[in-house]
Order: sequence, then structure tokens, then C-alpha cells
Amino acid sequence: MVTVKCLLVVAAAKGSRQWFAKFASTILDLGFKQSKAYYSLFTRLQGTTFIALLVYVDDILIVSNDMTIGTTLQTFLDQQFKLKDLGSLKYFLDLEVARNSSGISLSQRKYALEILSDTGFLGSKPVKTPMEQHLKLSWNDGSLVEDPTSYRRLVGRLLYLTITRSDITFAVHTLSQYMDSPRLPHLHAAQRVLQYLKNSPGQGYWSGKMVSVKECNQSSFPRCAM
Repeated sequence: MVTVKCLLVVAAAKGSRQWFAKFASTILDLGFKQSKAYYSLFTRLQGTTFIALLVYVDDILIVSNDMTIGTTLQTFLDQQFKLKDLGSLKYFLDLEVARNSSGISLSQRKYALEILSDTGFLGSKPVKTPMEQHLKLSWNDGSLVEDPTSYRRLVGRLLYLTITRSDITFAVHTLSQYMDSPRLPHLHAAQRVLQYLKNSPGQGYWSGKMVSVKECNQSSFPRCAM
């Protein structure tokens, strides 16, 4: 994966839409397809070689199953937009990436610990399941939560955590159904998810198939201070 920084800072100052249009045109000319669901995602499949490019604010990520192809694209982009190579990706949008000779893992340990700390559950007693067995939640049982905004924020953060924690997906999606008018039983159920996370905050996904992952950042220029 590759990250680009200063480039988009300059683009934002001078007109990010114009810059992105030029960038997209350049990538599309290389045979990439732009995602209809997420316009900042570009992919290309040639035979068995796959490469994906994602633009996010001032970053660009490149993922490929062929390191040579990924490096070639990086070199081309550097010629067009002046990139700075940051090496292999380790952290991006609260996602932690780790690799060894066997494969690659994704987790959100730091993010999970931040949630536990912010909610005061860092020292809570762990539980074995994210939701009580046979728990039945309803729209009407229990008193309304005094601060529904805090419940919505908590569930929203837990939803983002499900990127790497499929084990809490059912519980969190169930809780998300009550974000309009959350009640105490819903809050208590959400707090149980926090207790469950205390068991293994670093749990995530593991893939035994290696993928070329690099990170780049645009070189600093004097005009970047604009």
C-alpha cells in the first residue's frame, strides 16, 4: 500500500477537485476501472495480476499481488506527482497491519483500547461472549437513556471496529437498531460488548496469502506550507 501526503495538501489549497480529476484521468488511462460505489477506489485485473489504488484525503494506498507491478505503478506516479516512499504500511485509519513470512494480519487493537479507555471500561471484568445468550431486546422495555448521543457514538465506534472483529458483528448490528431511542437495556448490552473486547482487544484477521503492501508520501516542497 502507498500513502501520499503533501500532494493532496497542495491540491486542496489550489482546488482538490481539479487535481483529483487529473489524477483519475491519469489512472484510468492506465487501464484502471473506477469504482461506482466508492469513486476514490481504482482497480485493475490483468490475467492473474490484481492491483488496487485508493485515494483518501491526502493519502494514496496501493495494494497488489505482484510487487513488480506495484513498484512500476509507484515509479510512474512519482514521475507524475512526486511521491515519497514510506515503505510498508503499518497503520492506516485505525487499522494495524503486520506481516511475516507466513502472511499478513489486520487488527484494530489501538482503536479498541481507545474505546475501552474513553468509556471507562479499560479495567472492567472480561466476559466470554459479546451478548448474553437468549437476550431479547425491545423498543419499549426499560427507561430511555439520558444521553442518547453517547449511545449512538459508542455503537458507531463499535460498528467501525467490526471491520476486523466479525465476532461482535451480530451484537453490534442488533444494538444499532435502537440508535433512535436507546433504552437502558440497550446501553447495558453495548457495555457487555466492551467487556467482551477486554478479553482480546488485538484480535483481528489473518491471511496466509502474501500481498505486496507499500506506503508512499509525496515529497515535501516549499509550496506545501501554503
